[in-house]
Amino acid sequence: MTTLPPLNYDTIWSILKEEISDETVNRLVWHYLGYRYDEATSSWENFRVADEWREAYPTPPDFIANRPPTVKLTRSIPKENKQLLKEKLGFQGYKIGEFGPRQTRRATAANWLMNYMEQENNS
Repeated sequence: MTTLPPLNYDTIWSILKEEISDETVNRLVWHYLGYRYDEATSSWENFRVADEWREAYPTPPDFIANRPPTVKLTRSIPKENKQLLKEKLGFQGYKIGEFGPRQTRRATAANWLMNYMEQENNS
């Protein structure tokens, strides 16, 4: 597996602008959820993953291609952090006709990662 980009505002903007591949977006979320790929066994380890995620998704889900795990991501963001993309980055969303489910799911992943950053900075 290749190295992940750093978790910072530039990376979040790159997700929103679609400068980072869907695969990398997924890998970033997987990493911060606690999933780790074991090259030696060619399998995913999930012992660092919170129980509610590990039970629902023993292996990391594709957040960009599938709605249910993205809904779970959205629900896991505390209410006070739901607007972090707007509050911290000034992201106004996508224009009507310029986005679809894929862009919405990428924005959800970006917001979840922003939430993760916020929680880490406040702990």
